[in-house]
Amino acid sequence: MKNSMALLSLGALLVAGCGTDPATAQKVADLEAKIDALEKQVAAGGGMRAGAPGAPGAPAAPPANSEEEQAAAAILKEANGHFEAMEYDKAKVQIAELEEKYPATRAARAAKRIKDELDVIGKDAGSLEVEKWFQGNASLADGEATLLVFWEVWCPHCKREVPKIEATYQKYKGQGFQIVGLTKMTRNITEDQVNEFLKENNVSYPIAKEAGMNMSNLYGVKGIPAAAVVKDGKIVWRGHPARVTDEMIEGWIN
Repeated sequence: MKNSMALLSLGALLVAGCGTDPATAQKVADLEAKIDALEKQVAAGGGMRAGAPGAPGAPAAPPANSEEEQAAAAILKEANGHFEAMEYDKAKVQIAELEEKYPATRAARAAKRIKDELDVIGKDAGSLEVEKWFQGNASLADGEATLLVFWEVWCPHCKREVPKIEATYQKYKGQGFQIVGLTKMTRNITEDQVNEFLKENNVSYPIAKEAGMNMSNLYGVKGIPAAAVVKDGKIVWRGHPARVTDEMIEGWIN
């Protein structure tokens, strides 16, 4: 049981730390398979955790190494590939096939994260709903490609990614590509802490405090750091900020 709980904790960290990155979805699916195997060992010893696979009232999941699970994992991998290549229509077809053929599999549960991101793409971006600018300012009204990065000072993964984005900002500023960092200042974070972090890490791109939750909800932000790209008033990409490449940026600019 200790091993099962450790794997659950690791899975939670992967989801929280990587937002809804499709590559992470596959890792989580693999972890869930290991958890299932451990729980079956516990059940064989006479105990069973409420809600565990095989427990009364729980959805029946195929065995971790069954042909059904393997087939579902193959579809998920293909969907991930289409998603990362920004072939969104193809990714949607794969996700729909996965949900139809193998709805009870771990891969289908992992695919939910990709589906949530796909549902955001193509939506009207609206306007920036900002309570306060810590530095700089920006607007989505001019139609320029804009990378929005959702982050918090207390998030260790954000502390790594937010400063890294500075190099991208310096490379592409003035070329039709904006970057805006958005924080909600949760967990009692103060303005002084935000300003101190920006100064210590030499972050110079526009940073603002998000007003309310409307933007996070619109962009489907369920884990941080998270990112989205807006162009011509539409959300054209959604994912983890570390997945943004020069090739992608140059495509959005041109």
